[in-house]
Amino acid sequence: MLCHPKPINMSMNEPKQPSEIAREALKRLAVRHLAPTPANYQACYNEIANLPNLPIFPEAPLRELSLALQARNESQERHLDNLSAAISRRSWDGVKDALVGFSTLGERPAPNLAAAASTTSLPSEFCGKLARFVECLLPALGDGESRIVEALEELIGALRLPSVSAGAVQDILGGLAHQATGAAEEQVEIRQSLLKLLHLIIENISVLSLEDSWLKGQVDGLMAGVSPPLNLRSLDEVASRLRDVMEKQGRAKLRSVEAQEEMRKMLAAFVERLGSMNRSSAEFEGRIVESARKIEKVESIEALRPLLDEVIVATRTMIEETAQSREQLKELQDKVVLTEAELMQLHQELDNASALARNDPLTDVLNRKGLEEALAREIASMRRRNAALSISLLDIDNFKKLNDRFGHDAGDRALIHLADCARRNMRPSDTLARYGGEEFVVLMPDTLLEQGIETMARLQRELTKAIYMADNEKILITFSAGVAELAAEESGVDAIRRADRAMYLAKRAGKNRVLGG
Repeated sequence: MLCHPKPINMSMNEPKQPSEIAREALKRLAVRHLAPTPANYQACYNEIANLPNLPIFPEAPLRELSLALQARNESQERHLDNLSAAISRRSWDGVKDALVGFSTLGERPAPNLAAAASTTSLPSEFCGKLARFVECLLPALGDGESRIVEALEELIGALRLPSVSAGAVQDILGGLAHQATGAAEEQVEIRQSLLKLLHLIIENISVLSLEDSWLKGQVDGLMAGVSPPLNLRSLDEVASRLRDVMEKQGRAKLRSVEAQEEMRKMLAAFVERLGSMNRSSAEFEGRIVESARKIEKVESIEALRPLLDEVIVATRTMIEETAQSREQLKELQDKVVLTEAELMQLHQELDNASALARNDPLTDVLNRKGLEEALAREIASMRRRNAALSISLLDIDNFKKLNDRFGHDAGDRALIHLADCARRNMRPSDTLARYGGEEFVVLMPDTLLEQGIETMARLQRELTKAIYMADNEKILITFSAGVAELAAEESGVDAIRRADRAMYLAKRAGKNRVLGG
C-alpha cells in the first residue's frame, strides 16, 4: 500500500534537508501503519519532498510498450522476446539492448543470402573454421536458449554455402550479439541464484544437524567445493570424496543404532533381574520370619526338625538363585562393556570419516578448510605461549610445462611426490596443506623467520635428491617458496599473503629459491 498525496506546508525559502525528509518519511510510515517496504518509503519520501512518485522500475508501461511494438522480420521478433525477458528480470541494460537491436533492424529486412552471394565473398577456409567453431558452441547452450540455437544454426547454414558475403554474415552476427548479451546476463543471474540457494541449503543442513557432529566435515567440504572459482575437477573431487564418506558413515551409523538397541535391551534385562532378586530376597525373608515364629512355639525336638529342614531348603534355594543372578549380571556387565567399546570405535570411525572432508583427496594433506582450522589452533597456541610461528607458501616451478608435456596425470603424481617428500622431512609438529593447484602451505610452530627459511631450503635439497619419473624420464622437481613469521597482531591470512608475495619474488629471481617476507 503506497502513500497517498497530502498537502504539505513547506516554505520555499527554507527547503528541508534530505536527512530531515528521511526522518519524517519514517515517521509517516509509522503513523499510517504502512509496511516499511522500499516502495512505501519512496512514496512517502517523494510526497514530503514534493517529487513525482514514479515506480523504481516501470514494468507495466514497458509491458505495454512491448505489446505495442510490431516485428517486421524474424530478427525483430527475437529482440521483442529479449525485451520481454529483460522486463521480467527488471534489467535496464537488457531493455536498452533489446530496443536498440529492434530499432537497428527495423529498416533492414532479413538477409537474403542468395543476393548477398553476388557481393564480395568470405574465404571458404575462414567460413569452414568459423562454422566448426559455432558447432562447438551449440552443445554448451543446451535446450534453454532455443532462439540463439536457431540463429547459430542459420549462421552455420550460411557459412556452409558455396559462397557467402561478409554482409550476410554480419547481419546474422548483429542479431546474435544482442541475443547473446541478454542470455549471458540471465545465465549469470541464474548461476548466482543457484549458488546462493545451494549455500543456504548446506547451511540449513548444518544448523539442523547439530547432534550429528560427523556431518560437519561433509558440510565444510561442500561449502569449499561450491565456493568460486568453480571448476569441474574440484566439484568431481568433492563429490567423490563425499560419496565415500557418506557410505562409510551410513554403515557406521546403522551399526551404532543396532548397538544402542542391544544396549537398551541388556539394561532392561539387568533391571528385570534386579527386580527378581529383590522379590526372591523378600520371599526368603518372609519364610525365615515365619520359621522363627514357629520355632518359638516348638515344645519338642521332634517338632523342631521339620522347621529346620524348611529353613535349610529356603536358604539353599536363595543361595542358588543368588549365584545364578550373579552369573547373569556378570554376563550382562561383560556385554555392556563390549557394546560400549564398539560404540566408541564406531564414533571414532565417524570422526575419521568426517576428517576426510578436511583432507585433499589427491595428496592426502589438509585442504583449505583443514588449513584454516590448523592455522587458528597454531595462532591461538602461539599467542598463549608467546612463541614464534613461521608460515611458508611454496609453488612448484614450471608446473604448467610439466602438465603440457607429460599430461595431467604426471602433474598429479608430481604433487603427490612433493607432498610425500615434505612429510618425510617435516617435524611432527609441522603442518602441511594444499593451498590450491600446485601451491602448498607449511605451518612451522616455534620457528623464527631465519629458521623457517633454512627449513624450506633443506626441503628443496631433499626434493632434488628424490627421483621422480615421467614416461621413463627422470624429472627434476623444484619449488619456489616465501616464508613469513606471524606478527603479534597479524592474522593468518595476512601472513600467508606476505609469504605469497615473497614466493612471487623468488620466482622472479630465478626460481628454486626461498625468500623471507
